[in-house]
Amino acid sequence: MANTPSNMLPLGTKAPYFKLPDTISDSLVDLETIRGKKGTVILFICNHCPFVIHINKELVAIASHYSKKGIGFAAISSNDAIKYPQDGPDKMKLHATTENYPFPYLYDESQATAKAYDAACTPDIFVFDTHLKLVYRGQLDDSRPGNALPVSGRDLRHALDCLIENKVNTAVQKPSIGCNIKWKG
Repeated sequence: MANTPSNMLPLGTKAPYFKLPDTISDSLVDLETIRGKKGTVILFICNHCPFVIHINKELVAIASHYSKKGIGFAAISSNDAIKYPQDGPDKMKLHATTENYPFPYLYDESQATAKAYDAACTPDIFVFDTHLKLVYRGQLDDSRPGNALPVSGRDLRHALDCLIENKVNTAVQKPSIGCNIKWKG
């Protein structure tokens, strides 16, 4: 398992636009489609990463809870599906169905979206406000495979609560740690 940290895109960065195929609905989904009234969460994940597998249930719980409060969600996989066929669109659809993803699971075949977000690892989490300005990036919580800490979603939940309550998030934002994105070439 590689321990790659997220790059910590500067706060205030405008969410880069994207239009990608959703492996669940077999339709194109763009940033405006998933944009929430209170905020938007973009998750860079993949099927096989042990770090993502470790937190999948909590990601589903958070998205299910906060989507009712006006937060939009989308997950994006940018891994090279030629070298990592388990992360290809057909497997993504199966994985999303098995895990009950309540959000679109988008395939970034060109990897341009991951590059635009300066995503580095899976999971890599970005939270944007109503104006699509970055207010949080980093980890879900302190739990990692093998460290015996429970998966709570504490850091992401706090960021979303602050966003919904229109409060400044003064908590330290820690980088996510996970598998590196599997870049082409």
